[in-house]
Amino acid sequence: MENLITSKPTNSSTKAVALATAPKERLNIRRWLQEAGIPQIKTDELGFIDPNIVFIIPEEIARRHTLLAIGQEDNFLKVVMANPFDVVAKELVINRTGWQLKIFYAPAAELQPLIERCYTQRTNLEESIKELVDFEITPEIEKEENDADLLRIQAEDAPAIKFVNLTLLQAIQDRASDIHFEPQEKKLQIRFRVDGLLREVTPPPKKMQAGIISRIKILGGLDIAERRVPQDGRAKIKIMGRQIDIRISSLPTIYGEKIVMRILDSNSLSLNIDDIGFEPGLMQQFKTLLAQSHGMILVTGPTGSGKTTTLYSALNYVNSPEKNIITIEDPVEYRLEGINQIQARPQVGLTFAAGLRSILRQDPDIVMVGEIRDSETAEIAIKAALTGHLVLSTLHTNDAVATVIRLLNMGVDKYLICSALSLVIAQRLARRICLHCKEPYTPPIEIRQRLINLGVDPSDIIFYHGTGCEHCSGTGFWGRLAVYEFFRLTQEIKELIIANASEIELKQKAHELGMETLLENGLKKVREGLTTIEEVLRII
Repeated sequence: MENLITSKPTNSSTKAVALATAPKERLNIRRWLQEAGIPQIKTDELGFIDPNIVFIIPEEIARRHTLLAIGQEDNFLKVVMANPFDVVAKELVINRTGWQLKIFYAPAAELQPLIERCYTQRTNLEESIKELVDFEITPEIEKEENDADLLRIQAEDAPAIKFVNLTLLQAIQDRASDIHFEPQEKKLQIRFRVDGLLREVTPPPKKMQAGIISRIKILGGLDIAERRVPQDGRAKIKIMGRQIDIRISSLPTIYGEKIVMRILDSNSLSLNIDDIGFEPGLMQQFKTLLAQSHGMILVTGPTGSGKTTTLYSALNYVNSPEKNIITIEDPVEYRLEGINQIQARPQVGLTFAAGLRSILRQDPDIVMVGEIRDSETAEIAIKAALTGHLVLSTLHTNDAVATVIRLLNMGVDKYLICSALSLVIAQRLARRICLHCKEPYTPPIEIRQRLINLGVDPSDIIFYHGTGCEHCSGTGFWGRLAVYEFFRLTQEIKELIIANASEIELKQKAHELGMETLLENGLKKVREGLTTIEEVLRII
């Protein structure tokens, strides 16, 4: 049983001294550790150690007492020590960090090189941060509130600037798509969204909250003195020679302003349509429909399912000097060369519907509407698809077939749907298993039972997962892949829609005609060893 540091072991000082200095007494180490319930670990088997965990303990303490923070579990900080009976060192760490400890033992000869490596890497990073990160600061909005000057001083404080810089750098290195700064009662919680899931990183001291939030707001050109209403802004940074756009959103909460920074890295965005991940037969269908001069193609799914990337890849594929392509989006996430992109601004009357009406007077060949949110936009988009325009858009539905029911509920006539709608693609993003730590495994009994309930025999599948390694930061996943279903509006499907068929009847007919459901496509990815069964069940 792991030793939870809540009381002092007897004769701890004597044992600590003996452990460090007397060769003969080291023969008793194993017995002492066993009596105290302190596990011994091998440092070369630790794998990836989160730098944010390491730096919970100040470098001076770690080096002086030969100890290292290696992880956290529940409300305890996991610390490996060369002298696990050094009560002074343990009390010092508890007082400085505020954490209770789980203690492990490793010999000083093994632990010291690891301490050197962990702290030296971070020190070198901090020294080079100014050369790596260059901000293009948007001029902030001036206000005359009494505390504006104080907030500005806090934002320009060196620790706040350094912390924001390091957080951004770490997020980009970790492939994060979003950074969440979330004020809580006793801490400023920070989380990265990596491969679609949020994970918490080590927070700064609560007293730095005002300076960090103000610094981010200045970068985005937001009003630092206005903390009662939501605000939105943008920032640009150059990091290691790469241009990164950042969207910044603030939201008032009871403990302060919550900030979300969306990282838009055009360098990591592949707009090659063949990289979407569609199977060859379905990709050919997609390209054939994109070559048509009219019709509507919809991509559906929840937020963060890759809908916009799929549409951008489609636009990039059809983009040519002979075609006039116009988009209206909210927001415009990436700038596409040769395509006319409009930012929707509902506050000044430029809604999707109003913008779409104006676009149709601009002689377009291809129109992309960021999202169909209301019946007015849906009706205009469908009529545009009937009058010689190829229309691409997104819709929030659970699957592809449900899109027809959603449009009917929005008041769109079924005859218009049958005439205009060509294809619906339902899409999800599943985390891809890390190739560096991939291995076969047996899923838990409850997962196998769920498969049986879905009519799938788990004994026919070889399951894989990632065990976690340094390459994937211990998560077992690296990157994401698309899970999808294609719903073609064939003549048989159109006849059912005209006959007021239910959603279940439409799904049955589509399946009879060869449509692969999201679950079936996900199970295919599991059989190919690309993702885990837990991941497929999570997203579907």
